Amino acid sequence: MSSSTSVGSAERPLRVAVVGSGPAGVYAADILTKSEAVKSGELTVSIDLFDRYPAPYGLIRYGVAPDHPRIKGIVNALHKVLDRGDIRFFGNVDYGTDISIEDLRTHYDAVIFATGAIKDADLNIPGIELDGSYGGADFVSWYDGHPDVSREWPLDAKEIAVIGNGNVALDVARVLSKHADDLLVSEIPDNVYAGLKNSPVTDVHVFGRRGPAQVKFTPLELRELSHSKDVDIILYAEDFEFDEESDRQIQSNNQTKTMVGTLTNWIAEQPEDLAELQASRRLHLHFLHSPVEIYDDAETPGKVAGMKFERTELDGTGNARGTGEFVDYPVQAVYRAIGYFGSALPEIEFDHKKGVVPNDGGRVLDAAGTHVPGIYATGWIKRGPVGLIGHTKGDALETVTYLLEDRENLPVAAIPEADAVVDLLDARGVKFTSWEGWLALDAHELALGAAATEAGGSHGVEVKRERIKVVPREDMVAISRDGVTATV
Repeated sequence: MSSSTSVGSAERPLRVAVVGSGPAGVYAADILTKSEAVKSGELTVSIDLFDRYPAPYGLIRYGVAPDHPRIKGIVNALHKVLDRGDIRFFGNVDYGTDISIEDLRTHYDAVIFATGAIKDADLNIPGIELDGSYGGADFVSWYDGHPDVSREWPLDAKEIAVIGNGNVALDVARVLSKHADDLLVSEIPDNVYAGLKNSPVTDVHVFGRRGPAQVKFTPLELRELSHSKDVDIILYAEDFEFDEESDRQIQSNNQTKTMVGTLTNWIAEQPEDLAELQASRRLHLHFLHSPVEIYDDAETPGKVAGMKFERTELDGTGNARGTGEFVDYPVQAVYRAIGYFGSALPEIEFDHKKGVVPNDGGRVLDAAGTHVPGIYATGWIKRGPVGLIGHTKGDALETVTYLLEDRENLPVAAIPEADAVVDLLDARGVKFTSWEGWLALDAHELALGAAATEAGGSHGVEVKRERIKVVPREDMVAISRDGVTATV
């Protein structure tokens, strides 16, 4: 690396852009600022965090159910990092539209992509295209008030199937089955409340391909199901199959042991005659079911009328195989929640089979498998949509470690001045938001909740509302930039 001023010195800090302000991006920025090289004074860094949304936090704001018990703690942790003032936030800046890789390379010595995964993984079965067949991630975006999705969602089904046995599947099932009034304590927007309030749902069925010992959700998510008022949880004895591999998993993994214990306790406490259950809504948990087909009928051509599954059995390896027995369930809507899938980034190599940016430990690779100098990845766009917050931190540490190892050989930014990127965005008419703007929007959303509480609750329900999320992008930007009151 050659420059008239030493890059990484007090006069010329190492300039790093992070694209994506969810946990992966924030952790990468935080780890870099706390690295030994920086703490010792050997290196100085200047970090800018970009996000296509006007607000920070990524999937923590737009991909986790609003009543999730851990969401507040994670947001608080991310807030503390960004509130220190040593990492700049640029919201409402879309990589590939408002700013290019050439722009980033001109203004920064290194770029870390932390864009995550926001699309639903495909489920390739007949009937997946029918009206009433939805992606779970799309539904999550709707109930989380995502600024780029429609504010309307069709909630006209009495019986619903949710395909998947991960945390997103349980989130989707819980929100679909929960009474809307019980969600008012969260930050759901009013349009989401209205949609859920008018839902005629009576039964939500969650289907997993393997057995109770192979589920992918966590004990916290499972326990949260039992907290829904006026919703009975129903399990089925024929779904409780355990083989030697299941026993090994239960004995070797405390999380699996806890979940299997919870599920077996629930079914043991369940009345033999399900007619004794009194709740107005039911949440059914099914295991050993593999989706085969979604179908319509003569009365509602083109619209979901039911779903066919093949019963499965454990094969001794932790996987399941078909038994040749098929079962049908009458449902009017199907939500697939079998995982997220990454989206390609303009001008960056992409693995369309895995949905990730090809990389070696976070060093982004080109089509020939060679590291592209100065370009890195972390989080789900690096490793795929697996793992929890702890994995994200470890992932960011690996990427940042390689970046620091490479710092003597990074391509030097031609225009490294901190104000230059601000001038670039202003010249292009990009209405970017800042951390100070987020604080204004945050205060506004809290004030909306306080006003609703003072007015005696919301929608005739006496409940303390901590905040009400602002949805329209233009309102988010206006409040963040100018303090303009939103039209919620």
